[in-house]
Amino acid sequence: MKREEIKTFLPHREPMLLVDEVEIDEQKVAHAKYHVSGDEFFLKGHFPGNPVVPGVILCEIMAQSCCLLIGDDLIGRTPFYAGIDKVKFKKQVKPGDTIEITAKINMQKKLIYFVEAYAEVNNQRCVQAEMVFALVDNDKITNE
Repeated sequence: MKREEIKTFLPHREPMLLVDEVEIDEQKVAHAKYHVSGDEFFLKGHFPGNPVVPGVILCEIMAQSCCLLIGDDLIGRTPFYAGIDKVKFKKQVKPGDTIEITAKINMQKKLIYFVEAYAEVNNQRCVQAEMVFALVDNDKITNE
């Protein structure tokens, strides 16, 4: 699945759509990619002369990849973080890197999803985390 099809599932749009492509295998494991071009807004001040993808952005890239596992349950709903645990940052990610994300759902309780994910660059682990997402019906979200 490429970016345009990903947009049918995720509510994110540029510049916050952070998944370029995803494949979901027979075991329901997502294999996603995001290429860091170097032009991203989050690199402009992090850090001048030595741009590094912020850890929170790495978590967001993994989160979007995880949510694509939810599939059709996302239609008409928005996924929100409900928790993040056991986050470990192992290696910096820089412009020119292609981040490869692996994610799987460990458990589901109604519209709450418990997932685990990790991201690698050149087969070296950069970050890993356990995440929880709650799906909220779009008609229940207010713009107050």
